[in-house]
Amino acid sequence: MSYTRVAVYYLPPGGDLARFGASWLGWDVAQGCPAPQPAIAGLAEVTEAPRKYGFHGTLKPPFRLAEGLDIAALEEAVESVARTGAPARADGLALTTLGGFLAFTPVGDAAAIERLAASCVTELDAFRAPAGPNEIARRRGAGLTSRQDALLTRWGYPYVMEEFHFHLTLTGRLPKDKAEGWYREARARLPELPVPFVMEDVALAGERPDGRFELIRRFPLTG
Repeated sequence: MSYTRVAVYYLPPGGDLARFGASWLGWDVAQGCPAPQPAIAGLAEVTEAPRKYGFHGTLKPPFRLAEGLDIAALEEAVESVARTGAPARADGLALTTLGGFLAFTPVGDAAAIERLAASCVTELDAFRAPAGPNEIARRRGAGLTSRQDALLTRWGYPYVMEEFHFHLTLTGRLPKDKAEGWYREARARLPELPVPFVMEDVALAGERPDGRFELIRRFPLTG
């Protein structure tokens, strides 16, 4: 498979949470195939934006491979990061409204997750092709702070390092008068959430020619 972009994600292991996320979004990133969505009016529309990425938490945002580098070399590098990274944990996960969209976010201290994400960003950056001018302009169009702009320039994405907030996205941006209703819809269907939340591996994912991401390989955190 030839991939347009690649990313390092956290993908929940097989189980109720992973099945819920795949069904809610309508795409199973781990299997690389559509998942039937619940019969909820409007769900397909509010999940359209995150659907192609699948149910995931970003550790290193999607990027194009630098010229002369390939997936096999990147797999070796991700494996090296995972060998030195210990499993990361928080007290649990909570359903929240984050920046106008629904997501699961960590409960309690997320410093270990943040350190792991920073390692993925920095240690794998040699594989990232520089962001093009159109992408830079699009990101700046969102209204970045000076620090976010500096991070965009250095790492190709504005919401990394201290601007990073781990989350597993469930919807696109919701109108303010609709957010509470969608929160109730999701809440009513949630499986039991993990307590504690433990991230035991990281996943390399690729963007297929059809624009949807799929799992390439998981790497256990063994540091």
